[in-house]
Amino acid sequence: MSDGGTGIFESVDDVVEQLAETGYLASNAVATTVFLADRLGNPLLVEGPAGVGKTELAKAVATVAEARLVRLQCYEGIDEARALYEWNHAKQLLRITAGRDETWDEARTDIFSEEFLLPRPLLTAISGDEPTVLLIDETDKADVEVEGLLLEVLSDFQVTVPELGTVSASRRPFVVLTSNATRELSEALRRRCLFLHIDFPDAELEQRILRLKVPGLDEALASSVVELVGALRGMQLRKSPSVAETIDWARTLLALGADTLDEDVVRDSLGVILKHQDDVRRATEKLVVP
Repeated sequence: MSDGGTGIFESVDDVVEQLAETGYLASNAVATTVFLADRLGNPLLVEGPAGVGKTELAKAVATVAEARLVRLQCYEGIDEARALYEWNHAKQLLRITAGRDETWDEARTDIFSEEFLLPRPLLTAISGDEPTVLLIDETDKADVEVEGLLLEVLSDFQVTVPELGTVSASRRPFVVLTSNATRELSEALRRRCLFLHIDFPDAELEQRILRLKVPGLDEALASSVVELVGALRGMQLRKSPSVAETIDWARTLLALGADTLDEDVVRDSLGVILKHQDDVRRATEKLVVP
């Protein structure tokens, strides 16, 4: 293992086995990339459609490692204060008010101390001593400026707080960045990471996932569900059904007491897997129920 590795997994097969124990069924490609990210200590950039298990992968790794999961949820407009740290201004003001007889230099030394610091996910992840998985979720939703901040933090795993000095990670976190590819991430950030694309699973893997997540589902019904979901994904829909929605649909069929998929059951339950009316209309017109 390199100095940057976290040492969670012993081999690719070990990744497959340990993730499966958490309920995450990983393909060999997924397991290989996770193993390399663990062994080399590189951040792992996971890209793919929404709902294929990118976030769940980070959670599964955290479970295997018995590590805390620190999550930075990205969104448009997120800034350094929300990602890195900010000062507790209300508490600082109270402290200044309580010490009216102090000089500014005396007060400043006190209010810019760790007691008044509010660590956000990035600082939290690198400042602890315990095993940590840092999940930077939906990175593509953040502004380009945030990518620069991520590059700085992930290059050396340290953060400089001007008033306090530099905080360096004593124990590197296992880092997972996810992206739905709604915009292109910078080449600099991509170069820093190992890349993994997770697509919709093939029929065999999706049936295995259904058997694991919905144990009461009849095998023939599971096969029909996967076949119909595959047909839906082949249509030009605004939002193709994800694996999570396949699982929801299977659970819905169990709740309805359906033994088979017929046109009435499919039509009445399409809203579980399709989230736009024009998608429902198109599926109703084109879908052939086996």
